[in-house]
Amino acid sequence: MVDKQKRGNQHITTRIVQANGVIDPQTGGVVPPIQSSTTFARNADYSQISPDHLYARDDNDLVRLGEDVLTKAEGADAGLLFPSGMAAIAAVMRTVPNGGTIIIQSQIYWGTTKWVRDFCARRKIALHEIECSETAAIEAAIDAHKPNLVFVETPSNPWLRITDIEAVAKACGGVDATLVVDSTAASPVLSNPLAFGADIVMHSATKSINGHSDVLAGFLATADAQSEIWQAIAMDRHDAGAVIGSFEAWLLIRGMRTLPLRMERMSENAMKIAEFLDGHAQVEAVLYPGLKTHPAHALATKQMPNGFGSLLSFQVKGDAKTALEVCSKLETFKRATSLGGVESLVEHRHSIEGDATGVPENLIRLSVGIEHIDDLIGDLNQALS
Repeated sequence: MVDKQKRGNQHITTRIVQANGVIDPQTGGVVPPIQSSTTFARNADYSQISPDHLYARDDNDLVRLGEDVLTKAEGADAGLLFPSGMAAIAAVMRTVPNGGTIIIQSQIYWGTTKWVRDFCARRKIALHEIECSETAAIEAAIDAHKPNLVFVETPSNPWLRITDIEAVAKACGGVDATLVVDSTAASPVLSNPLAFGADIVMHSATKSINGHSDVLAGFLATADAQSEIWQAIAMDRHDAGAVIGSFEAWLLIRGMRTLPLRMERMSENAMKIAEFLDGHAQVEAVLYPGLKTHPAHALATKQMPNGFGSLLSFQVKGDAKTALEVCSKLETFKRATSLGGVESLVEHRHSIEGDATGVPENLIRLSVGIEHIDDLIGDLNQALS
Protein backbone atom coordinates (compact mmCIF):
# COMPACT_ATOMS: atom_id res chain seq x y z
CA MET A 1 0.00 0.00 0.00
CA VAL A 2 1.38 3.39 -0.99
CA ASP A 3 1.01 6.23 1.48
CA LYS A 4 -0.02 9.20 -0.65
CA GLN A 5 -0.87 11.50 2.25
CA LYS A 6 1.65 14.10 3.25
CA ARG A 7 1.17 17.06 5.56
CA GLY A 8 4.09 19.48 5.73
CA ASN A 9 7.45 17.74 5.77
CA GLN A 10 6.20 14.40 7.12
CA HIS A 11 3.83 11.74 5.89
CA ILE A 12 0.70 11.56 7.96
CA THR A 13 1.57 7.95 8.80
CA THR A 14 4.64 9.18 10.66
CA ARG A 15 2.66 11.86 12.48
CA ILE A 16 0.05 9.33 13.63
CA VAL A 17 2.58 6.74 14.77
CA GLN A 18 4.61 9.31 16.70
CA ALA A 19 1.53 11.16 18.04
CA ASN A 20 2.87 14.30 16.36
CA GLY A 21 6.29 13.69 17.95
CA VAL A 22 5.13 14.71 21.44
CA ILE A 23 7.69 14.18 24.21
CA ASP A 24 6.77 14.58 27.89
CA PRO A 25 8.71 17.75 28.88
CA GLN A 26 9.06 16.68 32.53
CA THR A 27 10.42 13.16 32.02
CA GLY A 28 11.34 12.86 28.37
CA GLY A 29 8.84 10.02 28.02
CA VAL A 30 7.91 9.14 24.44
CA VAL A 31 4.39 8.25 25.58
CA PRO A 32 2.15 11.15 26.65
CA PRO A 33 1.33 11.06 30.40
CA ILE A 34 -2.16 10.95 31.86
CA GLN A 35 -3.29 14.02 33.81
CA SER A 36 -6.44 12.90 35.58
CA SER A 37 -7.31 16.16 37.37
CA THR A 38 -10.60 17.75 36.43
CA THR A 39 -9.71 21.14 37.89
CA PHE A 40 -6.55 23.24 38.23
CA ALA A 41 -5.27 25.46 41.05
CA ARG A 42 -4.92 29.25 40.86
CA ASN A 43 -2.42 31.74 42.25
CA ALA A 44 -3.15 33.91 45.31
CA ASP A 45 -4.43 36.71 43.07
CA TYR A 46 -6.71 34.12 41.45
CA SER A 47 -4.86 34.16 38.15
CA GLN A 48 -4.41 30.77 36.52
CA ILE A 49 -1.13 28.98 37.25
CA SER A 50 -1.32 27.65 33.70
CA PRO A 51 -3.21 29.84 31.21
CA ASP A 52 -4.22 26.71 29.27
CA HIS A 53 -5.69 24.85 32.24
CA LEU A 54 -8.89 25.97 33.91
CA TYR A 55 -11.26 22.99 33.87
CA ALA A 56 -11.01 19.55 32.25
CA ARG A 57 -14.11 19.95 30.11
CA ASP A 58 -12.10 22.20 27.79
CA ASP A 59 -8.54 21.92 29.07
CA ASN A 60 -7.42 18.34 28.62
CA ASP A 61 -3.99 18.00 27.03
CA LEU A 62 -4.60 14.42 25.92
CA VAL A 63 -7.85 15.36 24.22
CA ARG A 64 -6.08 18.24 22.52
CA LEU A 65 -3.32 15.91 21.34
CA GLY A 66 -5.79 13.38 19.97
CA GLU A 67 -7.67 16.14 18.18
CA ASP A 68 -4.45 17.56 16.77
CA VAL A 69 -3.27 14.21 15.38
CA LEU A 70 -6.62 13.42 13.77
CA THR A 71 -7.09 16.96 12.47
CA LYS A 72 -3.76 16.75 10.67
CA ALA A 73 -4.61 13.25 9.42
CA GLU A 74 -7.73 14.65 7.75
CA GLY A 75 -5.99 17.76 6.42
CA ALA A 76 -8.57 19.75 8.36
CA ASP A 77 -8.69 23.26 9.81
CA ALA A 78 -9.96 22.06 13.21
CA GLY A 79 -11.22 18.93 14.95
CA LEU A 80 -13.18 17.96 18.05
CA LEU A 81 -13.39 14.69 19.99
CA PHE A 82 -16.69 13.47 21.45
CA PRO A 83 -17.61 10.64 23.85
CA SER A 84 -19.06 8.55 20.98
CA GLY A 85 -19.74 8.66 17.28
CA MET A 86 -23.43 9.25 17.91
CA ALA A 87 -22.60 12.20 20.19
CA ALA A 88 -20.65 13.71 17.29
CA ILE A 89 -23.54 13.13 14.88
CA ALA A 90 -26.01 14.62 17.36
CA ALA A 91 -23.89 17.77 17.70
CA VAL A 92 -23.96 18.22 13.92
CA MET A 93 -27.69 17.60 13.60
CA ARG A 94 -28.52 20.05 16.39
CA THR A 95 -27.22 22.88 14.22
CA VAL A 96 -30.27 22.48 11.96
CA PRO A 97 -33.06 24.84 13.11
CA ASN A 98 -36.64 23.78 13.85
CA GLY A 99 -38.50 23.59 10.57
CA GLY A 100 -35.28 23.05 8.61
CA THR A 101 -34.46 20.29 6.13
CA ILE A 102 -32.02 17.38 6.28
CA ILE A 103 -31.10 14.92 3.55
CA ILE A 104 -29.58 11.71 4.86
CA GLN A 105 -28.32 8.74 2.90
CA SER A 106 -30.71 5.82 3.00
CA GLN A 107 -29.79 2.35 4.26
CA ILE A 108 -26.78 3.41 6.31
CA TYR A 109 -25.84 2.55 9.91
CA TRP A 110 -29.12 1.86 11.68
CA GLY A 111 -28.15 3.77 14.83
CA THR A 112 -27.72 6.96 12.80
CA THR A 113 -30.95 6.48 10.84
CA LYS A 114 -33.06 5.77 13.91
CA TRP A 115 -31.71 8.71 15.93
CA VAL A 116 -32.09 11.19 13.04
CA ARG A 117 -35.64 10.03 12.30
CA ASP A 118 -36.64 10.57 15.94
CA PHE A 119 -34.78 13.88 16.18
CA CYS A 120 -36.41 15.30 13.05
CA ALA A 121 -39.86 14.24 14.21
CA ARG A 122 -39.35 16.02 17.56
CA ARG A 123 -37.99 19.18 15.94
CA LYS A 124 -40.41 19.29 12.97
CA ILE A 125 -37.45 19.05 10.58
CA ALA A 126 -38.18 17.74 7.10
CA LEU A 127 -36.18 14.54 6.56
CA HIS A 128 -35.49 13.00 3.16
CA GLU A 129 -33.74 9.63 2.94
CA ILE A 130 -32.03 9.41 -0.45
CA GLU A 131 -29.69 6.83 -1.95
CA CYS A 132 -26.73 9.18 -2.22
CA SER A 133 -24.54 6.71 -4.10
CA GLU A 134 -26.83 7.35 -7.08
CA THR A 135 -25.37 10.70 -8.08
CA ALA A 136 -28.26 11.89 -10.25
CA ALA A 137 -30.76 11.10 -7.49
CA ILE A 138 -28.92 13.01 -4.76
CA GLU A 139 -28.21 15.97 -7.04
CA ALA A 140 -31.91 16.18 -7.92
CA ALA A 141 -32.93 15.88 -4.25
CA ILE A 142 -30.55 18.64 -3.17
CA ASP A 143 -31.83 20.94 -5.90
CA ALA A 144 -35.48 20.19 -5.07
CA HIS A 145 -35.36 20.32 -1.26
CA LYS A 146 -32.57 22.87 -0.71
CA PRO A 147 -31.57 21.29 2.61
CA ASN A 148 -29.67 22.87 5.47
CA LEU A 149 -27.55 19.74 5.82
CA VAL A 150 -26.69 16.65 3.76
CA PHE A 151 -25.33 13.60 5.59
CA VAL A 152 -23.72 10.76 3.65
CA GLU A 153 -21.84 7.62 4.69
CA THR A 154 -19.15 6.26 2.39
CA PRO A 155 -18.39 3.39 2.28
CA SER A 156 -21.85 2.72 3.66
CA ASN A 157 -22.67 0.21 6.38
CA PRO A 158 -23.64 -2.55 5.62
CA TRP A 159 -24.15 -2.11 1.87
CA LEU A 160 -20.63 -0.84 1.06
CA ARG A 161 -22.01 1.74 -1.35
CA ILE A 162 -19.73 4.55 -2.48
CA THR A 163 -20.93 8.16 -2.79
CA ASP A 164 -19.25 10.63 -5.12
CA ILE A 165 -18.23 13.20 -2.51
CA GLU A 166 -17.02 15.75 -5.05
CA ALA A 167 -20.29 15.69 -7.00
CA VAL A 168 -22.44 15.95 -3.86
CA ALA A 169 -20.26 18.77 -2.51
CA LYS A 170 -20.77 20.71 -5.72
CA ALA A 171 -24.54 20.23 -5.51
CA CYS A 172 -24.53 21.33 -1.86
CA GLY A 173 -22.55 24.43 -2.75
CA GLY A 174 -25.27 25.44 -5.18
CA VAL A 175 -27.90 25.67 -2.43
CA ASP A 176 -25.64 26.65 0.48
CA ALA A 177 -26.07 23.28 2.22
CA THR A 178 -23.50 21.79 4.60
CA LEU A 179 -22.10 18.42 3.51
CA VAL A 180 -21.16 16.02 6.32
CA VAL A 181 -19.45 12.72 5.46
CA ASP A 182 -19.33 9.74 7.81
CA SER A 183 -15.98 8.18 6.90
CA THR A 184 -15.86 5.66 9.74
CA ALA A 185 -15.44 2.61 7.51
CA ALA A 186 -12.49 4.21 5.71
CA SER A 187 -10.60 5.98 8.53
CA PRO A 188 -8.35 9.01 7.89
CA VAL A 189 -5.54 6.89 6.43
CA LEU A 190 -7.69 5.52 3.59
CA SER A 191 -9.84 8.51 2.65
CA ASN A 192 -10.00 12.26 3.30
CA PRO A 193 -13.49 13.58 2.40
CA LEU A 194 -12.53 17.22 3.03
CA ALA A 195 -10.10 16.98 0.10
CA PHE A 196 -13.09 16.22 -2.15
CA GLY A 197 -15.14 19.19 -0.95
CA ALA A 198 -16.96 17.98 2.16
CA ASP A 199 -17.49 20.61 4.86
CA ILE A 200 -17.26 18.23 7.83
CA VAL A 201 -16.00 14.68 8.20
CA MET A 202 -17.23 12.44 11.01
CA HIS A 203 -15.76 9.27 12.53
CA SER A 204 -16.93 6.86 15.14
CA ALA A 205 -13.43 6.69 16.64
CA THR A 206 -14.64 3.66 18.59
CA LYS A 207 -14.02 1.70 15.40
CA SER A 208 -10.83 1.73 13.28
CA ILE A 209 -9.20 4.79 14.84
CA ASN A 210 -9.07 3.12 18.25
CA GLY A 211 -8.95 -0.35 16.78
CA HIS A 212 -9.03 -2.38 20.00
CA SER A 213 -12.74 -2.42 20.94
CA ASP A 214 -12.10 -0.82 24.32
CA VAL A 215 -12.89 2.91 23.89
CA LEU A 216 -16.03 4.84 22.94
CA ALA A 217 -15.21 8.05 21.04
CA GLY A 218 -16.36 10.22 18.16
CA PHE A 219 -14.57 12.81 16.03
CA LEU A 220 -15.52 15.70 13.80
CA ALA A 221 -13.16 17.69 11.58
CA THR A 222 -13.92 20.74 9.47
CA ALA A 223 -12.49 22.50 6.47
CA ASP A 224 -13.40 25.90 8.01
CA ALA A 225 -13.10 26.46 11.74
CA GLN A 226 -14.64 29.94 11.42
CA SER A 227 -17.83 28.78 9.77
CA GLU A 228 -21.10 29.41 11.57
CA ILE A 229 -21.95 25.72 11.78
CA TRP A 230 -18.57 24.76 13.25
CA GLN A 231 -18.78 27.49 15.87
CA ALA A 232 -22.24 26.19 16.80
CA ILE A 233 -20.90 22.63 17.09
CA ALA A 234 -18.01 23.74 19.31
CA MET A 235 -20.37 25.68 21.56
CA ASP A 236 -22.78 22.75 21.73
CA ARG A 237 -20.00 20.40 22.80
CA HIS A 238 -18.85 22.81 25.50
CA ASP A 239 -22.29 23.66 26.85
CA ALA A 240 -23.60 20.08 26.71
CA GLY A 241 -20.37 18.70 28.19
CA ALA A 242 -19.96 16.12 25.42
CA VAL A 243 -16.29 15.42 26.16
CA ILE A 244 -14.17 12.34 26.83
CA GLY A 245 -11.99 11.79 29.88
CA SER A 246 -8.22 11.56 30.16
CA PHE A 247 -7.99 7.78 30.29
CA GLU A 248 -10.24 7.35 27.23
CA ALA A 249 -8.18 9.94 25.33
CA TRP A 250 -4.97 8.17 26.33
CA LEU A 251 -6.27 4.81 25.13
CA LEU A 252 -7.49 6.39 21.90
CA ILE A 253 -4.05 7.90 21.21
CA ARG A 254 -2.38 4.59 22.01
CA GLY A 255 -4.71 2.80 19.61
CA MET A 256 -4.40 5.28 16.75
CA ARG A 257 -0.61 5.03 16.74
CA THR A 258 -0.95 1.67 14.97
CA LEU A 259 -3.80 2.86 12.72
CA PRO A 260 -1.83 2.95 9.43
CA LEU A 261 -0.40 -0.52 9.95
CA ARG A 262 -3.72 -1.99 11.07
CA MET A 263 -5.65 -0.55 8.13
CA GLU A 264 -3.09 -1.88 5.70
CA ARG A 265 -3.37 -5.43 7.09
CA MET A 266 -7.17 -5.25 7.42
CA SER A 267 -7.56 -4.02 3.85
CA GLU A 268 -5.30 -6.79 2.56
CA ASN A 269 -7.22 -9.45 4.51
CA ALA A 270 -10.61 -8.07 3.46
CA MET A 271 -9.58 -8.03 -0.19
CA LYS A 272 -8.51 -11.69 -0.06
CA ILE A 273 -11.69 -12.67 1.74
CA ALA A 274 -13.83 -10.78 -0.79
CA GLU A 275 -12.10 -12.62 -3.63
CA PHE A 276 -12.58 -15.96 -1.87
CA LEU A 277 -16.27 -15.34 -1.23
CA ASP A 278 -16.80 -14.03 -4.76
CA GLY A 279 -15.91 -17.45 -6.10
CA HIS A 280 -17.74 -19.56 -3.51
CA ALA A 281 -20.65 -21.70 -4.67
CA GLN A 282 -22.74 -20.89 -1.57
CA VAL A 283 -22.43 -17.10 -1.93
CA GLU A 284 -24.99 -15.10 -3.88
CA ALA A 285 -23.22 -11.71 -3.86
CA VAL A 286 -20.22 -9.98 -2.32
CA LEU A 287 -20.35 -6.29 -1.39
CA TYR A 288 -16.84 -4.85 -1.27
CA PRO A 289 -15.58 -1.79 -3.20
CA GLY A 290 -12.16 -3.36 -3.72
CA LEU A 291 -13.62 -5.90 -6.14
CA LYS A 292 -13.44 -4.81 -9.77
CA THR A 293 -17.02 -6.06 -10.15
CA HIS A 294 -18.28 -3.53 -7.58
CA PRO A 295 -20.33 -0.91 -9.47
CA ALA A 296 -18.36 1.97 -7.89
CA HIS A 297 -14.90 0.37 -7.90
CA ALA A 298 -13.35 3.19 -9.96
CA LEU A 299 -14.81 5.88 -7.69
CA ALA A 300 -13.72 3.99 -4.58
CA THR A 301 -10.20 3.76 -5.97
CA LYS A 302 -10.18 7.54 -6.46
CA GLN A 303 -11.54 8.34 -2.99
CA MET A 304 -9.70 5.57 -1.12
CA PRO A 305 -6.25 5.44 -2.73
CA ASN A 306 -4.62 3.57 0.16
CA GLY A 307 -7.01 0.62 0.44
CA PHE A 308 -10.67 -0.31 0.74
CA GLY A 309 -11.02 -0.98 4.45
CA SER A 310 -12.03 -3.81 6.75
CA LEU A 311 -15.80 -3.79 6.27
CA LEU A 312 -17.48 -6.13 3.80
CA SER A 313 -20.83 -7.86 3.42
CA PHE A 314 -22.00 -10.88 1.51
CA GLN A 315 -25.27 -12.63 0.84
CA VAL A 316 -25.50 -16.38 1.17
CA LYS A 317 -27.66 -18.47 -1.10
CA GLY A 318 -30.68 -19.04 1.09
CA ASP A 319 -32.74 -17.24 3.71
CA ALA A 320 -32.33 -15.94 7.25
CA LYS A 321 -32.05 -19.47 8.62
CA THR A 322 -29.17 -20.21 6.24
CA ALA A 323 -27.35 -17.00 7.16
CA LEU A 324 -27.77 -17.63 10.88
CA GLU A 325 -26.48 -21.18 10.48
CA VAL A 326 -23.34 -19.85 8.79
CA CYS A 327 -22.82 -17.31 11.57
CA SER A 328 -23.32 -19.98 14.23
CA LYS A 329 -20.59 -22.18 12.73
CA LEU A 330 -17.93 -19.47 12.63
CA GLU A 331 -15.26 -19.82 15.30
CA THR A 332 -12.44 -17.38 14.50
CA PHE A 333 -14.95 -14.65 13.60
CA LYS A 334 -16.70 -13.56 16.80
CA ARG A 335 -20.45 -12.87 16.75
CA ALA A 336 -20.52 -9.26 17.95
CA THR A 337 -21.60 -5.77 16.91
CA SER A 338 -19.02 -3.17 15.87
CA LEU A 339 -16.24 -2.96 13.31
CA GLY A 340 -12.67 -1.83 12.82
CA GLY A 341 -11.07 -3.74 15.68
CA VAL A 342 -8.03 -6.01 15.45
CA GLU A 343 -10.31 -9.02 15.98
CA SER A 344 -12.59 -10.23 13.20
CA LEU A 345 -16.34 -9.99 13.83
CA VAL A 346 -19.45 -11.27 12.11
CA GLU A 347 -22.96 -9.89 12.31
CA HIS A 348 -26.33 -10.93 10.90
CA ARG A 349 -27.65 -7.42 10.27
CA HIS A 350 -31.32 -8.37 9.85
CA SER A 351 -31.34 -9.72 13.40
CA ILE A 352 -30.28 -6.24 14.57
CA GLU A 353 -32.35 -3.98 12.28
CA GLY A 354 -35.31 -6.13 11.28
CA ASP A 355 -37.11 -4.59 8.30
CA ALA A 356 -36.36 -0.99 9.31
CA THR A 357 -33.89 -0.30 6.49
CA GLY A 358 -34.56 -3.11 4.04
CA VAL A 359 -31.44 -5.13 4.82
CA PRO A 360 -31.82 -8.63 3.29
CA GLU A 361 -32.30 -11.60 5.62
CA ASN A 362 -29.44 -13.47 3.94
CA LEU A 363 -26.86 -10.67 4.37
CA ILE A 364 -23.86 -11.27 6.61
CA ARG A 365 -21.56 -8.39 7.56
CA LEU A 366 -17.90 -8.96 8.35
CA SER A 367 -15.42 -6.72 10.12
CA VAL A 368 -12.09 -8.18 9.06
CA GLY A 369 -9.26 -8.01 11.59
CA ILE A 370 -5.52 -8.60 11.48
CA GLU A 371 -5.47 -12.37 12.11
CA HIS A 372 -3.67 -14.70 9.70
CA ILE A 373 -5.60 -14.79 6.45
CA ASP A 374 -5.48 -18.60 6.23
CA ASP A 375 -7.36 -18.87 9.53
CA LEU A 376 -10.01 -16.38 8.45
CA ILE A 377 -10.65 -17.96 5.06
CA GLY A 378 -10.54 -21.43 6.59
CA ASP A 379 -13.17 -20.42 9.13
CA LEU A 380 -15.47 -19.00 6.46
CA ASN A 381 -14.97 -22.04 4.24
CA GLN A 382 -15.94 -24.53 6.95
CA ALA A 383 -18.95 -22.45 7.97
CA LEU A 384 -20.22 -22.14 4.39
CA SER A 385 -19.65 -25.84 3.79
